[in-house]
Amino acid sequence: MNQQLIKDVQNKILEIMVFIDKICREHQIVYYIMGGTALGAVRHGGFIPWDDDLDIFMTPDNYDKFKNVFNTINNDQFVLQEWSITENYLEYAKVRMNGTTFIEEVFKDRKEMHHGIYVDIMILHKCPTSRFMQKIIYYESKFVTLVALSQRNWKPKTGLQKVALKMLKILPNNLLSNLCYKRIYKYEDLKRDYAHCYWITKAKFHQGIFDKEMFMEPVDVAFEDIKLMGPTDIKKYLKLRYGNYMKLPPEEQRKSAIHAEIYDTGVSFDSYF
Repeated sequence: MNQQLIKDVQNKILEIMVFIDKICREHQIVYYIMGGTALGAVRHGGFIPWDDDLDIFMTPDNYDKFKNVFNTINNDQFVLQEWSITENYLEYAKVRMNGTTFIEEVFKDRKEMHHGIYVDIMILHKCPTSRFMQKIIYYESKFVTLVALSQRNWKPKTGLQKVALKMLKILPNNLLSNLCYKRIYKYEDLKRDYAHCYWITKAKFHQGIFDKEMFMEPVDVAFEDIKLMGPTDIKKYLKLRYGNYMKLPPEEQRKSAIHAEIYDTGVSFDSYF
């Protein structure tokens, strides 16, 4: 993808994020930029130049508030796409923009889905401080991730993944996934002794467990020409997640990410089906 196209996509993503941020600030809803978005904010002052997505964390209670407000707004520009009503979806939501196209390979056969440019909302959970219980939640998170991936056009890359994929064919996946999700949400009422965690998708164990102090009162972080909410201790978060986060990757790795097969910032995805 050429640099101008990635910039055009980033501009649309920023429009979506401005909309999300406005809702959150007007209704006392907390979110935190996370992952590559937090890294880009600190290291580049905005998007990582070769990246084409934007991710935020919300806790379950803040996400519920956001969803309720979103559904009461008279809005025809954006759509909230939820995992709970989208088949074979992982546990995160997307705010998508109407009139745009972002068709990813894993969803290219899903004509019933909305395929607009989007911002991801990941769910940041509480978990016990017990390392044993954290490990259980970690493996439950990996199980539901694998189930969701297995029901798409995902191709395993390692021998272990291939074996796991075969095992899934003989397991009651929907039942087990629902049980895992119930356990993942089990600890949201903890008030004192808890950590935060996020292990859905690729996060390794040590990269997805956070001291609760990292995600308390959000701080405003400069991102392009706006301010977004960041983790309370964003530098500690980035060091845990990336190590030496200010070091640029080798030149050959600074390539524009290709998350979609078809991009269009001015034409609706309907036109491509």
